[in-house]
Amino acid sequence: MQYIAGGVCAPKGFKAAGVHCGIRRNRSKYDLALIVSDELASAAAVYTQNLVKGAPILVTQKHLENGYARAVIVNSGNANTCNANGIEIAEGMCALVREYTGIREEDVAVASTGVIGQPLSLQPISDGMQSLVDALSADGSVDAANAIMTTDTLLKQFAVEFEVDGVLCSIGGIAKGSGMIHPNMATMLAFLTTDCAISPEMLREALLEDVQDSFNMVSVDGDTSTNDMALILANGLAGNTPIEKKNADYAAFRAGLRAVTQMLARAIAKDGEGATKLIVSKVVGAKDKQTARTVAKSVICSNLFKAAMFGADANWGRVLCAIGYSGADVDVNKIDVSFSSEAGSIAVCSNGVGIPFSEEMASKVLAPSEIRVLIDLCDGGEEATAWGCDLTYDYVKINGDYRT
Repeated sequence: MQYIAGGVCAPKGFKAAGVHCGIRRNRSKYDLALIVSDELASAAAVYTQNLVKGAPILVTQKHLENGYARAVIVNSGNANTCNANGIEIAEGMCALVREYTGIREEDVAVASTGVIGQPLSLQPISDGMQSLVDALSADGSVDAANAIMTTDTLLKQFAVEFEVDGVLCSIGGIAKGSGMIHPNMATMLAFLTTDCAISPEMLREALLEDVQDSFNMVSVDGDTSTNDMALILANGLAGNTPIEKKNADYAAFRAGLRAVTQMLARAIAKDGEGATKLIVSKVVGAKDKQTARTVAKSVICSNLFKAAMFGADANWGRVLCAIGYSGADVDVNKIDVSFSSEAGSIAVCSNGVGIPFSEEMASKVLAPSEIRVLIDLCDGGEEATAWGCDLTYDYVKINGDYRT
């Protein structure tokens, strides 16, 4: 398996595009994206568990009930959430795809991201559809990735190729997410494509399994969005024998999927609103997988710890504190903690108590833009990794006037 270029257009039979249609005032910002498969594809998605859900989620859930889709249309700048006519607008976006491409609207998924509770007109989307469809290209992943960004500062796209049944297959993905990130199924928006042949049932199973160790292990600020969605299309154009059960081919597919989603997860955490540092929390020595996940994520969710990382302060007590209130069943008298980065590594806690260390060295270790926290629970053989970021002054500045 190796990483390749192309994002969602890396797999065979996919095109994408992004344009500015007028939802956002800044004409230099793309705000409408389209991803299209040449053939009807197996489809699966996971969605926010927030009780307040954007209208596009409800429409997409309905359209994906049969396990198939061909296209995804996405707008940024407006979440189409808590709007009286939200369903009408979301369905209207799917109808526009049918009008301009001939793809049945029930084979179209729809997503939106941006400000909640603001009216969204279908007019700018309608006005931009011809340009959007004309721009569809096998090189269009970057434009599509740009079109779904809101406060993001980094474009997020990755792709890999791998073998299934002796056939070379690809998986590609784009995502957006910078703030309002604390998923309980996925990230704010992630779209994945593959030319691997796999049944809708196995595709959904693979996605559900994958997000537990990728998008569900990301947190920027503790807020679960109303519009979270991760969606994957599999058109089968690679020509492998279709995956219809959990076997070696399924495992190869899962490995390819994991490679893309975990890179996207890292990118989202690194691009947290106002962030200066990516924090990677790795837990080893856990007695079971869920304990490892719970502890890893609790640490990167601690505002006190995030603030300490911003200040390059090796306040390891905040790590222990976060573990203590995580709800995980751990023996706090066994825990070891160390920090590392490109500048070196330093142990700060052993068997649940502090050990002597150089504050000067610790500050150097915590100065780079990627910090790794290693937590050994010394209680088993399971492990998990979570991705977060530091908490800075700029996070408050960005969100103090986000709507206005």
